[in-house]
Amino acid sequence: MSDIADNITAIHETINKTCAEFDCEAARVNLIAVSKKQDESRIETALAAGQRIFGENRVQEAQERWGVRRETYHDLTLHLIGPLQTNKVKDAVALFDVIHTLDREKLARKLADEMAEQGRDLPCFIQVNTGLEDQKSGIAPEALPDFIEYCYGECGLDVVGLMCIPPLDDPPALHFALLKKLAEDNALSELSMGMSGDYEAAIPLGATYIRVGTGVFGVRKY
Repeated sequence: MSDIADNITAIHETINKTCAEFDCEAARVNLIAVSKKQDESRIETALAAGQRIFGENRVQEAQERWGVRRETYHDLTLHLIGPLQTNKVKDAVALFDVIHTLDREKLARKLADEMAEQGRDLPCFIQVNTGLEDQKSGIAPEALPDFIEYCYGECGLDVVGLMCIPPLDDPPALHFALLKKLAEDNALSELSMGMSGDYEAAIPLGATYIRVGTGVFGVRKY
């Protein structure tokens, strides 16, 4: 499965090339390997290639995959990049290192209470619904300042940045540019944006975390 190691190398080469072209700092761009639905051998191959930042969509699947591996790979960083139900918050706070999908007040309150209970302080990204899509989670851009204030002031959460998933039919760069402006307007330094098909467009617009699944592991086998 040398293709996985080659894919990881190629992505880092693309990051470096893109940053050189657009005068941005390659060291700030972190590759999250999206490992959902991947078989164990492909995960092990990515680990053997040196990949240590992984993203998961479901808490239960992540527990099954990473619970034991935590004991072997102490430098793992696990990012929750899928929707988080409030009844899964306890397990999510115990397992993950970063939450990318903070999208409502009830979840913010629950996360804050559970982090206090467990003595953890996880960095959080607020998911922004940049396309105002009814079927998609996220805070509307105009509601973002008030939500940030709630997360900081009422909940004491460590909100470090913003995350978005552009609409399939829109040019993704438009949404990445909007997310960058929203982050600047609200003094947030981190941007989680860009996936396998569009991360090259996200890098010049300030992405600090790109979430790449197919580009690392190939097409998933369900």
